Amino acid sequence: MLYPLKFRPLFKDKIWGGSKIKTSLGLDFSPLSVCGEAWVLSGVPGCQTVVSNGFLEGNELNEILEIYMDELVGEKTYEKYRDEFPILVKFIDANDWLSVQVHPDDVLAAKRNIGNGKTEMWYILDAGPGAELITGFNRQLDAGAYRTFMKEKRLKEILNFEKVQQGDAFFIRSGRVHALGPGILLAEIQQTSDTTYRIYDWDRLDNDGKSRELHTELAVDAIDFRQADSYRTVYNHENKTANLADCPFFTTNLLHLDRLTHKDYSSLDSFVIYICTEGKAEIEANEEHIALTKGEVLLIPAVIDGVSIAPDPNTRILEVYIS
Repeated sequence: MLYPLKFRPLFKDKIWGGSKIKTSLGLDFSPLSVCGEAWVLSGVPGCQTVVSNGFLEGNELNEILEIYMDELVGEKTYEKYRDEFPILVKFIDANDWLSVQVHPDDVLAAKRNIGNGKTEMWYILDAGPGAELITGFNRQLDAGAYRTFMKEKRLKEILNFEKVQQGDAFFIRSGRVHALGPGILLAEIQQTSDTTYRIYDWDRLDNDGKSRELHTELAVDAIDFRQADSYRTVYNHENKTANLADCPFFTTNLLHLDRLTHKDYSSLDSFVIYICTEGKAEIEANEEHIALTKGEVLLIPAVIDGVSIAPDPNTRILEVYIS
């Protein structure tokens, strides 16, 4: 019988990475002295996370999906995505600016034969003094105006900068230009896709003295040039359960726990992902008891109808599923 699954992270060396994935998240078994990303739940071909507990230990995520199908992900999800797990979860440590980038939507991705589009969300785990990120534009634009700013090397003038602190959340729909700034550690929940169009890379050079590739023209058709009324997710930080994102690709709730909590998933036709962002808890399901600590992720198969969470005081867990 399926049970809650833990996974071994994959660590990614990035030019802008830092040390917080080791020091703040407790993932000190990373082989990298500088780490930009930890992929903690992934079905991306060639970058699949491997189960680390129970009788399925050593199996890749998509191998389990091929065997258990809708028992793992739910009937509707399996019908839509088949043998591809639809969500990728990462921790990202920005010690420098990430490139300004954009992701295509599903329609453009299909047209270009590059798999899925990419809608994502960020939950800020830590932010240094003055930390900021970029999301969207600070004015209404069209492709012509955007090209002019790019040609005149004035892109930064039209970008929307947001100051951030721990607990902030941002929904980054496909088409929205975005970038992370120095001092930010976050959890990212996204569609399973690794397609990124890099627009601007702060004129930096890599270790070989070369600039990274830009995708200026490919990005233009992907960009949503509309200015949003607000880019930050507003929620009540004191609520025991707060909704952070709700879209066709995923729903994310923040669970603020200080006592034994029972979750009923009997009417939910989906897997559930727990991402522990603070504290720790013991998870009980199908008579299995599994410890979940900060920096760890747990996958609850769709066939499991109920879960009990016994948390330490002030534990926070991101709860992710497909509605």
